[in-house]
Amino acid sequence: MNREEIKKILPHREPMLLVDESEKVGDEVFSKYTIRENEFFTQGHFPGYPIVPGVILCEIMAQSSFLLIPSEDLVDNTALYAGLDNVKFKNSVFPGDTVCVKAHAISHKGPLVVVEAEARVNDKLACKGRLSFMLVPNANLKK
Repeated sequence: MNREEIKKILPHREPMLLVDESEKVGDEVFSKYTIRENEFFTQGHFPGYPIVPGVILCEIMAQSSFLLIPSEDLVDNTALYAGLDNVKFKNSVFPGDTVCVKAHAISHKGPLVVVEAEARVNDKLACKGRLSFMLVPNANLKK
């Protein structure tokens, strides 16, 4: 699935769309995102040493997990973070790196979806953790 196909499912748009390609194989999802040189999140983090913030790595893993949620559940709902557990940061990520995410669902009970994901660059673990999402009806999303 390419970026344009991903946009048909994920509500994210630039500059917060953090998945370039994604594929579901069995009960796992594999996604990729290449960190561009001019990403808003590396411009000031840190000058002279642009490193991808950990929260952005978590967001890349979260967005990469979207194919684990049945598409019919996403028609009238938006998946919002409900929690991050046991998140570990192992290696830094920089502009030019391609982040490869592997994720699988742990549980899906009612509106709660729990996923385990890991992000790697050049096969080196950068981040891993358990992510929880609540499927919130779009009608309830108001400013």
